[in-house]
Amino acid sequence: MHIRDAEIADLETITEIYNDAVANTTAIWNERLVDVDDRAAWLADRLRAGYPVLVASDDDGVLGYATFGDWRPHDGYRHTIEHSVYVRGDQRGRGIGSALMTELISQARTIGKHVMVAAVESDNAGSIALHERLGFVETGRMPQVGMKFGRWLDLTFLQLILDDRPTPA
Repeated sequence: MHIRDAEIADLETITEIYNDAVANTTAIWNERLVDVDDRAAWLADRLRAGYPVLVASDDDGVLGYATFGDWRPHDGYRHTIEHSVYVRGDQRGRGIGSALMTELISQARTIGKHVMVAAVESDNAGSIALHERLGFVETGRMPQVGMKFGRWLDLTFLQLILDDRPTPA
């Protein structure tokens, strides 16, 4: 397995991974499936903003992907990003998410970001544990702020401080 930048040729599998998460998990709180054109626009938007979209791949193709984007649209948040990481359903539990996150964190540091935020459905113990292993700390829980599959969902926020600069640059 290796981690690399996503390419147009990866979009079909990225779309499949995204749609599987929409249809079968509470990892994404969307209910609408997307097509490859949607993911192509999404990829273009991320790249235009200077943000990475990474894939983990092997001889069988794309195993998962990760990216980050602006946390909030206001200038005062420009040093903070929120990420997402998704692994193909048949590949979960093999360290792919951790490998993607390790590289994503490195790239966030390289471009001078200060904080990386994770917003995780509170019952997703595996994702919370992954983030904690990577040094993220829980900073808050928001009960019943979302819904999917006919039930309310709680949101857990975790964050990783990426550098030790005492003041913003």
